[in-house]
Order: sequence, then structure tokens, then C-alpha cells
Amino acid sequence: MSYKVVHYINQFFANIGGEEMAHIEPELRDGFVGPGMALNNAWKGEAEIVKTIVCGDSYFAEHEAAAKEKILGWVKEIKPDFFIAGPAFNAGRYGYACATIACAVQDELGIPVLTGMYEENPGADMKNKILIVATANSAAGMRKAAPVMAALALKMMKGEKIGASCEEGYMPNGIRKNFFEKEIGAKRAVNMLVNKLNDKPFTTEYPMPSFDRVAPNPAIKDLSKATIALCTSGGIVPKGNPDHIESSSASHYGEYDITGVDDLTSDKYETAHGGYDPVYANEDPDRVLPVDVMREFEKEGKIGKLHNIFYTTVGNGTAVASAKAFAAEYAQKLLQAGVHAVIMTST
Repeated sequence: MSYKVVHYINQFFANIGGEEMAHIEPELRDGFVGPGMALNNAWKGEAEIVKTIVCGDSYFAEHEAAAKEKILGWVKEIKPDFFIAGPAFNAGRYGYACATIACAVQDELGIPVLTGMYEENPGADMKNKILIVATANSAAGMRKAAPVMAALALKMMKGEKIGASCEEGYMPNGIRKNFFEKEIGAKRAVNMLVNKLNDKPFTTEYPMPSFDRVAPNPAIKDLSKATIALCTSGGIVPKGNPDHIESSSASHYGEYDITGVDDLTSDKYETAHGGYDPVYANEDPDRVLPVDVMREFEKEGKIGKLHNIFYTTVGNGTAVASAKAFAAEYAQKLLQAGVHAVIMTST
């Protein structure tokens, strides 16, 4: 017996296009497409993708109800044994779509589901509702992600007992499962301690939550004498994006001189961001990076002056660790320049 599987992917993995094709409506295709091949090969005939559903990330985000209705209709008609979505890695809208449609298939049709994505993907917030396999933050991790997803999916199709998250590869979902370790606790603890003392990698068996709290600095007493800088995760860059900041999962930031610039005009500036409709930002980049308003404050004496450099990157799908590293680097530059405060804008 071969289990019937329906696979959900976005426009990129269907090889239709990138952000410029994210508007496409859901479409149904026969057999596997793109990453479906790796899943099919891993199942070795025990399961097969009979249909692939493709939907643009922007379309799903902007027409969620309509997309869900159409996709659920197809799945209900196909009557598969299993529904699998992604993996989405660190693509935020794709991850949200995968998790959302998987939840709907599970809750409304009673069909078992599985998806996969990076732990910082917004879609990972649904890990307590469905099983989500933890993946790398980019599609470069497909070779490792596909076999893990395929193996777990097959166990679910066969109705076999699902082990703990550390055994099966899915994100911890708050459900504890008992299992026997090969070594006693005392020996494992000593091994971890020795590795830690020798700066070797080790994995704790009781991870603690990490809360990133930043204590606010004292308020500026006199803004009329303060130098204020503008920074943004909204992707505002000079026309042509000279530093090639990625539209998603940014690997770097840009720093640009606005000496003598009173207004960010559409002929000289634009957004590189791929996570929102760029039309309004491109029409008037000041909507994301308010240079025009800050210049008014400067002329009116409400602030001492606007710093002549702004720092920018794209927040869409960018890992928190990367964003912190960017800020840690350019914060030193701001301090050296005598900046008193920063206005950080988003989208």
C-alpha cells in the first residue's frame, strides 16, 4: 500500500518566480514539484505525492480566507492520507502560510499534517498546534530537512508512536515524552561539564528560556542640543540598491550619507524590502525613513541636528542573531560619532 500525500509549496519552490510572482493564486498540479522529489525519494514507494498545491506568498497573506477555502476544497476532494507543507526555512510569509493551511487541514478535515521551518520563522508560533520540523534558516538546508520530514511523516502515516522532539526532529511543543537514555544522568552531566570547561560543544537537557530585555537609557533632557540618527529595518536604500541588500534574510546592512538631503525622493531612493508592498514606500521613502520630518525638527530647533549617516537593512526573514550583530556593529559607529539617540523605524 502506498499512502497518498498532498504537498503545499510557494511560487519560489514551484520555480515560477520570486517576489515578483508572489501574487499568484492557488493552483493544483499533478504529482510532485520541486522539493517534493526529495520527499518522494525518501519514502521509497511507501508514500507518494499525488498532488501539489502552489500558492504565492503575497496572495495567501492578502487573501487568506479565499486561499484557505480553495485549498481545503481541493484537499477534501483528493482525500489524501497525509498533508505536508514546505519546508519554509526562514521565509516568514511562506512559513505562516504553511503552518496556517496545515492547521486548517488538520482541524477542519481531520487529516494528519506536518510542516518544517526555521525556529525563528513567525509560523513556528503554531508549534503547539501542529508538528513542525526544525530546519536551517535557508534553502541550503534542504538536503538535511527533507529526510527528517519524510521519516517523521511516514511514521505518522503508519500510526506509529512518535518519540520526543529531540529524537524525531520536530520543535518542542510543550508535550513531554519519557524515554530511556543510554547512559545514566550522572555520567551525562559530567560529560557536559567537561565539554563546557574545555570549550567543546554540548547540549543541555534542560534548556532555559532566553528573554532579551534591554534596560532603557535615561531620557534626553534637552533634545534641542541632541544629535539624532535614523535607522531602519524597512530596507530604504539609494536607488538601485548599490550594496545589494537582500529582500529577505539580509546578510548585511547599508550605511548612507544624507548630508544636504532634506527629502528622500522617489528618483533617488527606494526600498529593498521584500516582505511588504513596496509601492507606497517607493512613492515616498520618507514614509519609512522620515528624513523630511527630522529636517523640519532640525530647522525649528526641536532637535540639535540629524546625524548625516543612516543605517538600513531588511527585517524580512532576517535571523535575530544577524540583526543583533548588525546593530552591535553600527552602534559603535554611532557612539563614536557622538549620536545621543536613535529612531529605529520598521514597516
